[in-house]
Amino acid sequence: MSEVLPTTTVGSFGKPDYLTKARSQHARGKLGATELEELERKATAEWIRRQEQLGLDVLVDGEMYRGDMVAYFAERLEGFKIGGLVRAYGNRYYHKPIIAGRVKRPAPMTVSWFEYTQSLTSKPVKGMLTGPYTLLDWSYNEAYPTRREAALALAQVVREEAEDLERAGATYIQIDEPAIHARPEEIDIAIEAMGLVTQNLKAKTISHICYGDFAAIYPRVLELPVDQLDLAMANYGYRWLDLFEREPFTKELAIGIVDVHAHETETVAEAAEGIRKGLRFVPADRLWPHPDCGLKTRTVDECVEKCRIVVEATKVVRRELAKVPA
Repeated sequence: MSEVLPTTTVGSFGKPDYLTKARSQHARGKLGATELEELERKATAEWIRRQEQLGLDVLVDGEMYRGDMVAYFAERLEGFKIGGLVRAYGNRYYHKPIIAGRVKRPAPMTVSWFEYTQSLTSKPVKGMLTGPYTLLDWSYNEAYPTRREAALALAQVVREEAEDLERAGATYIQIDEPAIHARPEEIDIAIEAMGLVTQNLKAKTISHICYGDFAAIYPRVLELPVDQLDLAMANYGYRWLDLFEREPFTKELAIGIVDVHAHETETVAEAAEGIRKGLRFVPADRLWPHPDCGLKTRTVDECVEKCRIVVEATKVVRRELAKVPA
């Protein structure tokens, strides 16, 4: 990536109304799997076109074929059962998976979607996975004697998927761990499990960590064996940057500069100031502006507007940097 301040998103976008309706019909047995996939592919292609038009640098498939980030994988792994509804946050609920037996991956889970999406654009597309610690923490473990053993078993199947993505051409692989600060005393487990996932990868590795007490795991989280940490900042008023005053941040930083949990969008000036805050701690070639988190809870129009602000704010700061003498 030659451009300073490369732009991207965390991974998910809002689904168009026709796809939301189709997924509901499919769940009720009123629409076939083939017809649903055709609409998911249509929505994916639309999101690729929008990202290109906006000028984002590293693209995502938008997760048009996914629902919950844990249940999607649990439904495709042997050893899992899908449990009842539990509250995730706000008015969002998901079917909490149960690890009922030894976990195995019978087939690739995301590779065909990555290949399809990458075929639509000459820009790089990220491979998108949920990390082993989050798969564990957002499930019930009934099969493994300890949480560590369960996390390491899950790491094996996530590693298989990540390596298949790399073989398919992914040069960026994101392994999300939003649950990593849920139990700070288990940070060693999360670090060990991620090491199993990334140990053989040559692709740039990224881990998204969003809403929670980031201070509880900093600076230990810098030991997470990935190249880039992707952090929500705008929603927190950038206060996590204060941690870097005491313990320097040593990785690439994808910095959230628009709040995805608000319908309103920051101005270009506000988002640009967020980038400048990040530049106090991370150089421009290692700082990636983006929205705080996935955008699946927003409408299509809101998603586009928030991404537009990210791109326009980045252009402002790039112009400022270009005027600074070397």
